[in-house]
Amino acid sequence: MRALLRWLTCLLLAGVALELFFIGRIALMAVVDPQSTTFERSEAWLLATEGRSNNGREWQQRWVPYNQISDQLKRAVIASEDADFVHHNGVEWEAIERARARNEKAQALAERLAARAARRGKEAPAAPTARLRGGSTITQQLAKNLLLSGERTLVRKGQELMLAITLELLLSKQRILEIYLNNVEWGEGIFGAEAAAQHYFHKSAARLSAYEAARLAVMLPSPKYYERRPASSYITGRASTIAARMPSAELP
Repeated sequence: MRALLRWLTCLLLAGVALELFFIGRIALMAVVDPQSTTFERSEAWLLATEGRSNNGREWQQRWVPYNQISDQLKRAVIASEDADFVHHNGVEWEAIERARARNEKAQALAERLAARAARRGKEAPAAPTARLRGGSTITQQLAKNLLLSGERTLVRKGQELMLAITLELLLSKQRILEIYLNNVEWGEGIFGAEAAAQHYFHKSAARLSAYEAARLAVMLPSPKYYERRPASSYITGRASTIAARMPSAELP
């Protein structure tokens, strides 16, 4: 019993130390620009060790201040990813619940299709894989990319929610958006607004037009996928929808 208590105490202390480390890192970001994220370092490692193609390009990323990123891009990303960004506290609980309900429906559908296929002696179709939009805010996405692994577990999701709330407590909305736009992925080895603007439109992030910004915002859910399909009709249609919503997007 004593050994178990010692083990549990060590585990608790390790958890507290990790949380304090995260809080310290976030507090430092109020004055120091983060030069990389956990996700970026993971991607760089995969490019270096697993032979993943970067199409012969060098790693592309350059930090630019908030005022050197087009307001058009800020509005496009907010309109596409998180319309209530300036109002919430980092987490939208109703959106999480809607995403959970949609996921349960998709799982139930997959199970019904599998059961029907089994009765007919056929192979079950693949389960639906559509991305559930609306569950994660910009702050949650930043928390995940900055400090966490890519695994999908309830523990990691809980950590993401705690870090998102911490980000909102310690940083301004403007700073959160600035860090997000400078570190979000826009293609294989392409990170941040400046690199994306230069790569796709051969101009600085400060000079992006409304439609160019909307096209970049469309890519955020699956940047590597859309990088390989620049002429996709979905990108064109979705960009027009985002552009129409941009005037109502509030900036911090």
